[in-house]
Amino acid sequence: GCRMWSLAWLGMASLCLGAAWAVPAKERRKAEKPKADLTLYENLDLDNYDLTLDNYGEILDLSNYEELYDYGDLAPKIEVGTLAPRPKDPEILPDLGATAETPKLQLPTTAGHIHPAPVPVQGLPSCLLCLCIGTSVYCDDADLEHIPPLPPETTYLYARFNRIGAVRAGDFTGLKKLKRIDLSSNSISWAHVDAFRLLPSLQELILPENRLTALPELPLSIVRLDARLNRIPSTGLRPEAFRDLKQLQFLHLSDNQLDFIPAPLPESLRSLHLQNNNIQTMHEDTFCDSQDHSQIRRALEDIRLDGNPINLSLFPDAYFCLPRLPTGRF
Repeated sequence: GCRMWSLAWLGMASLCLGAAWAVPAKERRKAEKPKADLTLYENLDLDNYDLTLDNYGEILDLSNYEELYDYGDLAPKIEVGTLAPRPKDPEILPDLGATAETPKLQLPTTAGHIHPAPVPVQGLPSCLLCLCIGTSVYCDDADLEHIPPLPPETTYLYARFNRIGAVRAGDFTGLKKLKRIDLSSNSISWAHVDAFRLLPSLQELILPENRLTALPELPLSIVRLDARLNRIPSTGLRPEAFRDLKQLQFLHLSDNQLDFIPAPLPESLRSLHLQNNNIQTMHEDTFCDSQDHSQIRRALEDIRLDGNPINLSLFPDAYFCLPRLPTGRF
């Protein structure tokens, strides 16, 4: 009996000691676990982690983003889905067994005085054929045979790489804000004499790679004229065509059929390109005033005469006022 009592007492004592030891161990594991997790963040500096537009590039390095992710081998996937909210009342769910009646279209009656919305006139039809962004109209490579009607607020027109054959008198009527016209690489063989003259704000007229045989009159506001790669002879220029253009700075007529330099040239001119023509001679007053040997023409620094059958060394008195000699054969 004593032995059985002793064994029972020992069993009860061991259970009590086990329970007492288990509670601190459990609490100890709870206390140590957060400490172990916090060690993962000891090396991170989170004090200055304020993601703004100013430090976005410093925190996130996306310079090699395209190298890290190559989506070229992914087949396109089209997934269309709609997640509608579940109705609270199951009674409002539709009866899928019943056939829904097809709604009938009701035509508007005249009793309501419904009028169709007006189609805006501005921007048509050029903004249907071309791309209109702000006051710029882009008609490049649009298979145009003539210049389309333009919005009255047009400032820049780009109609390159088309099949436009002529510029008519009324193509730019009323476009008082038009500053630049670029008709490069068309088939323009004729332009009306007043096609550009009446444009009060025109500064740049770009006409290279066409079939022009004569230049129309230009407005006094013109700053840049580029008519390279055409078929313009000297007879296709009006006498003293550029004398009164006090704003003209860039005159580029290379790769044409000119026989002489179109003098007199305005004092505002900075760049004159006449290479690859048929110029054989020049007058001593072409660039400088032969009567005023103190003249210095500082603006005209770029003169291209290479590709012409002219020997520039034969005309030394023609360059004394220039800051730089023309480019060509001496």
